[in-house]
Amino acid sequence: MGQKRRFVRDFKEVLKRFDDVDTIVDLFGGSGLLAHVAKRECPEKRVVYNDFDGFCDRLANVSVTNEILRRLRPIITEVPPNKRVPREQQDKVLAIIAEYEEKGCYVDYITLSASILFSGKWAKTYQELTKQTMYNVIKQSDYNVEGYLDGLEIVHADYREVFAAFPDKRKTLFLIDPPYLSTEVGTYECYWKLGDYLDVLKLLVSTRYIYFTSNKSQIVELCWWLNDNAASLGNPFKDAETHNRYSNLNYQAGFTDIMLVKG
Repeated sequence: MGQKRRFVRDFKEVLKRFDDVDTIVDLFGGSGLLAHVAKRECPEKRVVYNDFDGFCDRLANVSVTNEILRRLRPIITEVPPNKRVPREQQDKVLAIIAEYEEKGCYVDYITLSASILFSGKWAKTYQELTKQTMYNVIKQSDYNVEGYLDGLEIVHADYREVFAAFPDKRKTLFLIDPPYLSTEVGTYECYWKLGDYLDVLKLLVSTRYIYFTSNKSQIVELCWWLNDNAASLGNPFKDAETHNRYSNLNYQAGFTDIMLVKG
Protein backbone atom coordinates (compact mmCIF):
# COMPACT_ATOMS: atom_id res chain seq x y z
CA MET A 1 0.00 0.00 0.00
CA GLY A 2 3.03 2.28 -0.01
CA GLN A 3 3.94 4.84 -2.66
CA LYS A 4 7.48 3.87 -3.67
CA ARG A 5 6.98 5.37 -7.13
CA ARG A 6 7.56 8.78 -5.53
CA PHE A 7 10.99 7.64 -4.35
CA VAL A 8 12.23 6.15 -7.63
CA ARG A 9 14.41 9.10 -8.64
CA ASP A 10 16.03 9.37 -5.19
CA PHE A 11 16.34 5.59 -4.99
CA LYS A 12 18.27 5.45 -8.25
CA GLU A 13 20.70 8.09 -7.01
CA VAL A 14 21.26 6.34 -3.68
CA LEU A 15 21.96 3.01 -5.41
CA LYS A 16 25.04 4.57 -7.02
CA ARG A 17 26.69 4.74 -3.59
CA PHE A 18 26.72 0.94 -3.34
CA ASP A 19 28.80 0.09 -6.37
CA ASP A 20 30.92 -2.25 -4.23
CA VAL A 21 28.09 -4.64 -3.25
CA ASP A 22 27.52 -7.90 -5.11
CA THR A 23 23.90 -8.54 -4.14
CA ILE A 24 20.77 -6.46 -3.54
CA VAL A 25 18.02 -8.15 -1.50
CA ASP A 26 14.47 -6.78 -1.39
CA LEU A 27 13.25 -8.32 1.89
CA PHE A 28 9.66 -7.06 1.67
CA GLY A 29 9.19 -7.26 -2.08
CA GLY A 30 5.57 -6.17 -2.36
CA SER A 31 4.89 -5.22 -5.98
CA GLY A 32 8.55 -5.74 -6.88
CA LEU A 33 9.07 -2.09 -7.80
CA LEU A 34 12.27 -1.63 -5.79
CA ALA A 35 13.78 -4.88 -7.06
CA HIS A 36 12.74 -4.01 -10.62
CA VAL A 37 14.40 -0.58 -10.46
CA ALA A 38 17.50 -1.99 -8.75
CA LYS A 39 18.03 -4.55 -11.52
CA ARG A 40 17.55 -1.96 -14.25
CA GLU A 41 20.02 0.40 -12.57
CA CYS A 42 22.51 -2.33 -11.56
CA PRO A 43 22.19 -5.06 -14.22
CA GLU A 44 25.52 -6.63 -13.22
CA LYS A 45 24.39 -7.30 -9.65
CA ARG A 46 22.39 -10.18 -8.25
CA VAL A 47 18.97 -8.84 -7.22
CA VAL A 48 16.74 -10.99 -5.01
CA TYR A 49 13.01 -10.26 -4.82
CA ASN A 50 11.16 -11.76 -1.84
CA ASP A 51 7.59 -12.18 -3.08
CA PHE A 52 6.03 -13.19 0.24
CA ASP A 53 2.56 -11.92 -0.70
CA GLY A 54 2.26 -13.71 -4.05
CA PHE A 55 2.46 -10.72 -6.36
CA CYS A 56 3.90 -13.00 -9.05
CA ASP A 57 0.53 -14.77 -9.22
CA ARG A 58 -1.14 -11.45 -9.99
CA LEU A 59 1.37 -10.75 -12.76
CA ALA A 60 0.96 -14.24 -14.19
CA ASN A 61 -2.79 -13.70 -14.48
CA VAL A 62 -2.72 -10.17 -15.86
CA SER A 63 -4.37 -11.35 -19.10
CA VAL A 64 -7.47 -12.33 -17.11
CA THR A 65 -7.41 -8.98 -15.28
CA ASN A 66 -7.18 -7.11 -18.58
CA GLU A 67 -10.01 -9.17 -20.06
CA ILE A 68 -12.27 -8.39 -17.10
CA LEU A 69 -11.48 -4.68 -17.28
CA ARG A 70 -12.22 -4.60 -21.01
CA ARG A 71 -15.67 -6.03 -20.30
CA LEU A 72 -16.28 -3.66 -17.38
CA ARG A 73 -15.35 -0.41 -19.15
CA PRO A 74 -18.54 -0.04 -21.23
CA ILE A 75 -20.59 -0.48 -18.06
CA ILE A 76 -18.54 1.70 -15.73
CA THR A 77 -18.01 4.54 -18.22
CA GLU A 78 -21.77 5.09 -18.43
CA VAL A 79 -21.15 6.90 -15.14
CA PRO A 80 -19.23 10.25 -15.01
CA PRO A 81 -15.61 9.94 -13.82
CA ASN A 82 -15.14 9.62 -10.07
CA LYS A 83 -18.89 9.32 -9.51
CA ARG A 84 -20.74 6.58 -7.69
CA VAL A 85 -21.89 3.64 -9.81
CA PRO A 86 -25.65 3.02 -9.52
CA ARG A 87 -26.93 -0.33 -8.25
CA GLU A 88 -27.99 -1.50 -11.72
CA GLN A 89 -24.48 -1.14 -13.13
CA GLN A 90 -22.92 -2.56 -9.96
CA ASP A 91 -24.98 -5.71 -10.41
CA LYS A 92 -23.74 -6.03 -13.99
CA VAL A 93 -20.13 -5.65 -12.82
CA LEU A 94 -20.60 -8.31 -10.15
CA ALA A 95 -22.24 -10.66 -12.63
CA ILE A 96 -19.25 -10.44 -14.98
CA ILE A 97 -16.75 -11.07 -12.20
CA ALA A 98 -18.87 -13.96 -10.89
CA GLU A 99 -18.49 -15.65 -14.30
CA TYR A 100 -14.72 -15.84 -13.81
CA GLU A 101 -15.13 -17.12 -10.27
CA GLU A 102 -17.43 -19.87 -11.48
CA LYS A 103 -14.93 -20.87 -14.20
CA GLY A 104 -12.20 -21.16 -11.57
CA CYS A 105 -10.12 -18.30 -12.97
CA TYR A 106 -7.68 -16.31 -10.88
CA VAL A 107 -9.45 -13.04 -10.10
CA ASP A 108 -7.09 -10.28 -8.95
CA TYR A 109 -9.47 -8.36 -6.72
CA ILE A 110 -6.84 -5.96 -5.41
CA THR A 111 -5.96 -4.75 -8.91
CA LEU A 112 -9.61 -4.61 -9.95
CA SER A 113 -10.36 -2.58 -6.84
CA ALA A 114 -8.18 0.25 -8.15
CA SER A 115 -10.58 0.62 -11.11
CA ILE A 116 -13.98 0.22 -9.47
CA LEU A 117 -13.64 1.31 -5.84
CA PHE A 118 -12.98 4.67 -4.22
CA SER A 119 -9.32 5.57 -3.65
CA GLY A 120 -7.82 3.58 -0.77
CA LYS A 121 -10.59 0.97 -0.78
CA TRP A 122 -10.14 -2.62 -1.90
CA ALA A 123 -11.60 -6.11 -1.73
CA LYS A 124 -9.77 -9.42 -1.61
CA THR A 125 -12.73 -11.72 -2.30
CA TYR A 126 -15.97 -11.68 -4.25
CA GLN A 127 -17.98 -11.52 -1.04
CA GLU A 128 -16.03 -8.46 0.12
CA LEU A 129 -16.59 -6.80 -3.24
CA THR A 130 -20.37 -7.25 -3.02
CA LYS A 131 -20.39 -5.09 0.13
CA GLN A 132 -18.49 -2.20 -1.43
CA THR A 133 -19.78 0.94 -3.15
CA MET A 134 -18.33 1.23 -6.65
CA TYR A 135 -17.04 4.37 -8.40
CA ASN A 136 -15.96 5.12 -11.95
CA VAL A 137 -12.19 5.25 -11.56
CA ILE A 138 -11.56 2.57 -14.15
CA LYS A 139 -8.18 2.21 -15.85
CA GLN A 140 -8.58 3.03 -19.54
CA SER A 141 -5.75 0.85 -20.87
CA ASP A 142 -4.52 -2.69 -20.34
CA TYR A 143 -1.78 -3.54 -17.88
CA ASN A 144 1.52 -4.40 -19.56
CA VAL A 145 3.88 -6.37 -17.31
CA GLU A 146 6.09 -7.92 -19.97
CA GLY A 147 9.69 -8.18 -18.73
CA TYR A 148 8.87 -6.59 -15.38
CA LEU A 149 10.61 -9.29 -13.31
CA ASP A 150 13.28 -10.20 -15.86
CA GLY A 151 16.68 -10.83 -14.28
CA LEU A 152 15.38 -11.07 -10.72
CA GLU A 153 15.94 -14.03 -8.44
CA ILE A 154 12.52 -14.65 -6.92
CA VAL A 155 12.01 -16.26 -3.51
CA HIS A 156 8.93 -16.73 -1.33
CA ALA A 157 9.88 -16.82 2.33
CA ASP A 158 9.73 -15.08 5.70
CA TYR A 159 11.99 -12.01 5.62
CA ARG A 160 14.09 -13.38 8.50
CA GLU A 161 14.93 -16.52 6.51
CA VAL A 162 15.91 -14.45 3.49
CA PHE A 163 18.05 -12.13 5.62
CA ALA A 164 19.87 -15.08 7.23
CA ALA A 165 20.67 -16.53 3.80
CA PHE A 166 23.05 -13.62 3.10
CA PRO A 167 25.67 -13.59 5.87
CA ASP A 168 28.18 -11.37 4.03
CA LYS A 169 26.70 -8.08 5.17
CA ARG A 170 29.45 -5.96 3.60
CA LYS A 171 28.74 -7.24 0.10
CA THR A 172 24.95 -7.21 0.41
CA LEU A 173 22.56 -4.27 0.26
CA PHE A 174 19.18 -4.89 1.90
CA LEU A 175 16.06 -3.04 0.76
CA ILE A 176 13.82 -2.92 3.83
CA ASP A 177 10.26 -1.72 3.31
CA PRO A 178 8.07 -3.42 5.94
CA PRO A 179 4.32 -2.75 6.17
CA TYR A 180 3.97 0.68 7.73
CA LEU A 181 3.00 0.85 11.38
CA SER A 182 -0.25 2.71 12.10
CA THR A 183 -1.30 2.50 8.45
CA GLU A 184 -3.55 0.06 6.61
CA VAL A 185 -1.96 -3.33 5.97
CA GLY A 186 -5.07 -5.25 4.99
CA THR A 187 -3.78 -6.29 1.56
CA TYR A 188 -0.78 -8.08 3.07
CA GLU A 189 -0.88 -11.74 4.01
CA CYS A 190 -0.20 -11.02 7.67
CA TYR A 191 -1.08 -8.50 10.35
CA TRP A 192 1.75 -6.33 11.65
CA LYS A 193 1.81 -5.39 15.30
CA LEU A 194 4.25 -3.02 16.98
CA GLY A 195 6.41 -5.95 18.11
CA ASP A 196 6.67 -7.23 14.53
CA TYR A 197 7.68 -3.81 13.33
CA LEU A 198 10.33 -3.42 16.03
CA ASP A 199 11.75 -6.88 15.24
CA VAL A 200 12.78 -5.54 11.85
CA LEU A 201 15.01 -2.96 13.52
CA LYS A 202 17.28 -5.75 14.74
CA LEU A 203 18.22 -6.35 11.10
CA LEU A 204 19.71 -2.87 10.79
CA VAL A 205 22.65 -3.48 13.10
CA SER A 206 25.92 -3.79 11.10
CA THR A 207 23.87 -3.98 7.90
CA ARG A 208 23.99 -1.94 4.71
CA TYR A 209 20.43 -0.99 3.96
CA ILE A 210 17.92 1.35 2.37
CA TYR A 211 15.01 1.54 4.78
CA PHE A 212 11.54 2.97 4.15
CA THR A 213 9.06 4.20 6.74
CA SER A 214 6.43 6.91 7.27
CA ASN A 215 6.01 9.75 9.72
CA LYS A 216 2.73 8.07 10.73
CA SER A 217 4.73 5.28 12.33
CA GLN A 218 6.93 7.73 14.29
CA ILE A 219 9.51 4.95 14.37
CA VAL A 220 12.46 7.34 13.96
CA GLU A 221 11.33 9.40 16.95
CA LEU A 222 10.78 6.23 18.95
CA CYS A 223 14.32 4.99 18.23
CA TRP A 224 15.87 8.27 19.32
CA TRP A 225 13.80 8.21 22.50
CA LEU A 226 14.89 4.64 23.24
CA ASN A 227 18.49 5.65 22.62
CA ASP A 228 18.21 8.24 25.40
CA ASN A 229 15.93 6.48 27.89
CA ALA A 230 15.52 2.73 27.46
CA ALA A 231 18.47 1.64 29.59
CA SER A 232 17.10 3.30 32.72
CA LEU A 233 13.39 2.73 32.07
CA GLY A 234 13.12 -0.99 31.45
CA ASN A 235 9.57 -2.22 30.76
CA PRO A 236 7.08 -0.17 32.85
CA PHE A 237 4.22 -2.52 31.84
CA LYS A 238 5.90 -5.65 33.21
CA ASP A 239 3.48 -7.59 35.48
CA ALA A 240 0.61 -5.22 34.70
CA GLU A 241 -2.91 -6.64 34.41
CA THR A 242 -4.34 -6.25 30.89
CA HIS A 243 -7.98 -5.75 29.84
CA ASN A 244 -8.98 -5.68 26.15
CA ARG A 245 -12.17 -4.47 24.48
CA TYR A 246 -12.68 -4.72 20.71
CA SER A 247 -14.68 -2.06 18.83
CA ASN A 248 -15.89 -2.15 15.22
CA LEU A 249 -15.34 0.91 13.05
CA ASN A 250 -17.19 -0.71 10.15
CA TYR A 251 -17.60 -4.18 8.64
CA GLN A 252 -14.00 -4.12 7.42
CA ALA A 253 -12.03 -2.52 10.24
CA GLY A 254 -11.88 -2.15 13.98
CA PHE A 255 -9.53 -1.52 16.87
CA THR A 256 -8.79 -2.80 20.37
CA ASP A 257 -8.87 -0.54 23.40
CA ILE A 258 -6.43 -1.62 26.13
CA MET A 259 -6.50 -0.93 29.86
CA LEU A 260 -3.37 -1.77 31.87
CA VAL A 261 -3.50 -2.00 35.65
CA LYS A 262 -0.61 -2.27 38.05
CA GLY A 263 -1.04 -1.71 41.80
